[in-house]
Amino acid sequence: MAAARHGAFHPLRVAAVDPLTDDSVAVTFAVPPELREAYRWAPGQHIAVRRTARDGTEIRRTYSVCIPAPAPEAPGPAELKVGVRLVDGGEFSTYALKELAAGDTVEVMAPAGRFVLEPRAGHFAAIVGGSGITPVLSIASTLLAREPGARFCLIRSDRTTASTMFLEEVADLKDRFPDRFQLVQTLSREEQQAGLPAGRLDEERLTRLLPALVPVEEIGGWFLCGPYGLVRGAERALRALGIGRDRIHQEIFHVESGVESGAGSAQPAGSAGERAATSPARSTVTATLDGRSGSWPVQEGETLLEAVLRNRADAPYACKGGVCGTCRAFLVRGEVRMDRNFALEPEEVEGGHVLACQSHPVTEEVELDFDR
Repeated sequence: MAAARHGAFHPLRVAAVDPLTDDSVAVTFAVPPELREAYRWAPGQHIAVRRTARDGTEIRRTYSVCIPAPAPEAPGPAELKVGVRLVDGGEFSTYALKELAAGDTVEVMAPAGRFVLEPRAGHFAAIVGGSGITPVLSIASTLLAREPGARFCLIRSDRTTASTMFLEEVADLKDRFPDRFQLVQTLSREEQQAGLPAGRLDEERLTRLLPALVPVEEIGGWFLCGPYGLVRGAERALRALGIGRDRIHQEIFHVESGVESGAGSAQPAGSAGERAATSPARSTVTATLDGRSGSWPVQEGETLLEAVLRNRADAPYACKGGVCGTCRAFLVRGEVRMDRNFALEPEEVEGGHVLACQSHPVTEEVELDFDR
């Protein structure tokens, strides 16, 4: 079967909405037989959901799939499940917690994302905060079930026990794989009867804590997921402990306004030349999407994604904030300036990839390939 088209949404029926905590739910979608191959996901990937608000504006949000991924040889999934936590002012999360019910229909994009771990033998670890558990739950449960030679250490931080998502599912992993699954739970606002004292998992604490928990150098892959502060602090701690960037994988769920990412400018891989900082008076973007190409003018102040969307409504995007990575594209030629980048790894940018939602043209002609 052909791969799912970029940016394509399909209406999926809600099979269940199950409360997890006072401010979070698990939403299960039923996948009809004809779409099951399109909705096959790798452990750690996310989906984008779309709905129209009462004022007519379109709302898109991304949520990670939190259940084990189907094996390559198995049929496509009959359902997929995501965890949704209420965000202050969040239009979709408010709708999901207060209105969404079984039998409703939601438009859902096919799974995407590169925060994944394909099952293989080895020792792996994750540091997560809050709803950052969702992709890691899929990663750990898939890995342990399909690879007998794998071990996984989950270090998670939550405010209180009552606010901890997927408590039962994580406890079940501990029961099923007692010798291969290690759980370290920390709470920032509540003392535990046993385990670590209360407090945030910041850089200083993790630098002291990690060597006492796991053989840091033997971990084949570190998966960091959650709020910006936790992920960046965990990354700095790991780098201070001598862990190379190639073993650190990150996905940020929330970035406070005003936080700078230092995205800078980007050029095609291997290109050279002076890097300009301003946009030209006139510029054109050429984009390839699902094998079809077109060229269009970029209006003053527009991002490349906005220019493409005016002509190709199926261009992929979700957050438009430089966080989810759904609009990732390969920069074939030209040069762009990215406002923010919290989704691409440095090696991806160096290799020629950009976030279309954050990219402005620096040269008169820019070419993007969303298929690479």
